[in-house]
Amino acid sequence: MAKTSWEVLASTLVRAAPLVTAPLFAPPLLAAPLLAGPFLPGPPITAQALPMASRAPRAYAPRLQAPPPLPALDSPGPGPSDRRPAAIQPALPSGTGNQQGRQLRINGRLQQAAWLRLGPGPGQSEQLWLPLEVLQAQLGFNSSSRSDGSLNLGWYGQELIVPASAQRSLGDEVAVEVAGLLQAVGVNLNSSEGGDTLELQLPLARLLQVRAAHQPGQRRIVLDLDGPAVVRSSEEGLDLGLWSSSAQQADLKQRGLGVRQGAHGLVLTTASGSRLSRLLTLANPSRVVIDLPGEGPEPSLKAEPPRVDPRLLALLGKELRWDRQVLRFGTLSFKLNRVSLDPRSGPLELQILSRGGGMEGLSSLTDLAQRANALVAINGGFFNRVRRLPLGALRQQGRWLSGPILNRGAVGWQRRGLPQFGRLQLQEWLLDHQGQRWPVQVVNSGYVQRGISRYTSDWGPWYRALSNGESGLLLRNGTVLQRFDAARLSGGVALAPGDMVLVGRAGTPLPWVEGEPLSLDSRPSDPVGLAANVLGGGPLLLQNGRVVLNGTAEGFGAAFLSQGAPRTVIGSDGLRIELITLEGVEQEGPTLAETALLLQGLGLRDALNRYGGSSTGLVMGGAHTVKGRGVAGAVHNGLGLVPSGGLTDRTSTGSDARSAPLTGS
Repeated sequence: MAKTSWEVLASTLVRAAPLVTAPLFAPPLLAAPLLAGPFLPGPPITAQALPMASRAPRAYAPRLQAPPPLPALDSPGPGPSDRRPAAIQPALPSGTGNQQGRQLRINGRLQQAAWLRLGPGPGQSEQLWLPLEVLQAQLGFNSSSRSDGSLNLGWYGQELIVPASAQRSLGDEVAVEVAGLLQAVGVNLNSSEGGDTLELQLPLARLLQVRAAHQPGQRRIVLDLDGPAVVRSSEEGLDLGLWSSSAQQADLKQRGLGVRQGAHGLVLTTASGSRLSRLLTLANPSRVVIDLPGEGPEPSLKAEPPRVDPRLLALLGKELRWDRQVLRFGTLSFKLNRVSLDPRSGPLELQILSRGGGMEGLSSLTDLAQRANALVAINGGFFNRVRRLPLGALRQQGRWLSGPILNRGAVGWQRRGLPQFGRLQLQEWLLDHQGQRWPVQVVNSGYVQRGISRYTSDWGPWYRALSNGESGLLLRNGTVLQRFDAARLSGGVALAPGDMVLVGRAGTPLPWVEGEPLSLDSRPSDPVGLAANVLGGGPLLLQNGRVVLNGTAEGFGAAFLSQGAPRTVIGSDGLRIELITLEGVEQEGPTLAETALLLQGLGLRDALNRYGGSSTGLVMGGAHTVKGRGVAGAVHNGLGLVPSGGLTDRTSTGSDARSAPLTGS
């Protein structure tokens, strides 16, 4: 069989580098207390050094109870042979038959994903906690969020409302309890005692008929089934757990879909560059509803591997370096992908990748790269998977699409310049005509805080309430134009270019009247916030060659440090930009402390952690070469290397503060 262009690329242009071994990392010192956990601050753990034989054990479990204490990092620690077991798990909540693991097998398809199964207790039925990403992308669940933070889930007519208090952290993912819903649809659950794998089995359904339905601006295809089916979404299309006849497959091809009956069911693909607008599962009868953009048919996508962009092939090994290695860290091994270039003279420049049209929504990394014509792309910063909104700094060409939060790490850059790194807050005050100053908590953010927040048209064409009981003011050209109550904000308020909505949360008053002028005093806490382009993440790992990992300072909690996961990092060695992914070999991946030390040993001076886990991804020339936990998770934004010709940048003036009329900038 002839090799694909991707196989040729991998075998000829990617060198197998020597293994990096533990002695390289023996001496480094930690410059700050270490962190632990995604959003809940935890007590700092002071460390003078991180000996190879005394590392914190991992905690891989949902935050249903306090994690076990971490040992002091300068204590003797375990011996070399048991330095890091494959999975160290806290004690499960009390109950009969409680289990947890890190693998799912859905209709025979194995993937990495955390799960928690709790046996029935007094007055309580069995519980099964699964990541929201798995429910949506691997089973076909429909979901929508409410302003009170609750989540609506639906699957073949079974509805479930999940309040914010019933959404748990499971590893680094948001998880919900779905045992009753799955069993009502007919899913069989099976996990062996002490096993790491949970089996989910739903018998293959049969396709009864294919119908078309008119939907303005969309092409709607309806699949009538004789029972519910697993619907797995991917960048290539849909993998449905059902059987179909040759005549039905021909019908689907006539409707502009690529069709293949695979080992796990029916595979449907769309035209290159075309993605589903919406996917629904309905009941009575069981149906899968597929909405495609546009009114007319599209040519089907050939079932072949994606071709690598020849422009990337021309740059590799010259202006653009791509290294793939296996790094050894004591008894552990990690797969490294490292892409680097000098932005000051190379043909590519670093650019934020966003969906456009507003901050609400998620996309595949491949879509984001394709939209921006990026030859290389990695996933970006944190986001709320329930609300599909950003959680952290996102500044593009001088405009805050999303403001920084919690003094978390950020990277900023000007066009044709090396990036700079730091921890970032945006310090803002409203100034009224009486000279009073009112603090602004966040700008254009999915991070809901008590107090006053502001949203501009960069947030999107609408602002809709993110919490109960909000009040709002619409400003235009720095003047109060209109007041809104909670009901109006819940329905949505239009934002024209230059408009701004001030939002008062948790009873915070907005004391200004229509016609009153307001101005804004805004300044970043760190020079990194003055750059034309800024992307937040966290924690900050390296700065000026020193390990500066301090999760407490950035609002992360206790489980985050000890947990291993696939990682995405942007860094610099002082001469080049470095885009990096790290994955585990026969285990989950490195902890944040391990990540910092590995990168320091590779010669990086600065490094910032991005959103990892199932969001970790690397796209090279249009091919998705790294997928966190084996599947391409949906992401909110990304970072790309884009051909530099014809791009413009609105750069900052260099001032560290400004006071101006309150407009939508």
